[in-house]
Amino acid sequence: MQHPTSADIQRVREFLLDLQSRICAALEQQEDAGGGTAEFIIDDWERPEGGGGRSRVLQNGTVIEKGGVMFSHIQISKLPASATERHPQIAGAKAQAMGVSLVIHPKNPNVPTSHANVRLFVAEKEGQDPIWWFGGGFDLTPFYPHDKDILSWHQTAYDLCTPFGEDIYAQHKKWCDDYFYLKHRDEQRGIGGLFFDDLNQWDFETCFKYIQAVGNGYLDAIIPIFQRNQDKPYTEAQREFQLYRRGRYVEYNLVYDRGTLFGLQTGGRIESILVSLPPLTGWSYRAEWPEGSPEKRLTDYYLKPHDWLKELKQST
Repeated sequence: MQHPTSADIQRVREFLLDLQSRICAALEQQEDAGGGTAEFIIDDWERPEGGGGRSRVLQNGTVIEKGGVMFSHIQISKLPASATERHPQIAGAKAQAMGVSLVIHPKNPNVPTSHANVRLFVAEKEGQDPIWWFGGGFDLTPFYPHDKDILSWHQTAYDLCTPFGEDIYAQHKKWCDDYFYLKHRDEQRGIGGLFFDDLNQWDFETCFKYIQAVGNGYLDAIIPIFQRNQDKPYTEAQREFQLYRRGRYVEYNLVYDRGTLFGLQTGGRIESILVSLPPLTGWSYRAEWPEGSPEKRLTDYYLKPHDWLKELKQST
């Protein structure tokens, strides 16, 4: 297996920083288009153990209620359980991890919450060859789903995967459905997208090109969804439902998300780890929705795994 050089790692770092900047600029344009003035603040930080990052956060916007687009490149002297459970051979190894991770919580309930990340992990243990892999993906969590948005989201995912193999979309789409699943609720977090981890099945350059395609694909997929929905009217009841459903997002991120667990176990920067949480949310005891309502259809239909491309293309 080809091992990444320091120059390779630097190229990944440069791509990630550029991706972070482009995503923030594009989302600020949507904020401007909606009459808002909020911008992403830049918060550079250093980690005592080694490395650091650049957090970029937008709060209290007109279009985006809260958004975090985070870059980190950290050094780890001894790998935690969350990293070695699937790779026991690197227990106790030193490592470095870098990536961009984002969660965007729009204010309008017609615009879905979205998440994306791309990352590189390299572990080195004395007497062994370095072990590396990429991971990442993107997924969409709508409150009032629109079929056109779901179709375009998955079409973008399919198109970016195709150059890397005809089966990659299906594999990583299923992985996403399986991963973003709230077992205690028996429902998906949203309508999915792509998810992958431990990616080193190709040479380093091909794997790097894939995460570039995924990172750029998020931007290609999300901006049209904002443009179609951010100015739609909504009711106070729809806003309340959005806050209720955000509670599920909080539950997932605090109970299941590997990135949250990894950050906590490596002594990560808590503000960066928990920036994914929405500014407002809510829980209701045994909330029920009328049969035939959009709220009921969300959980009964949309929050189940589907072959969205096949189903939605047939219906349009």
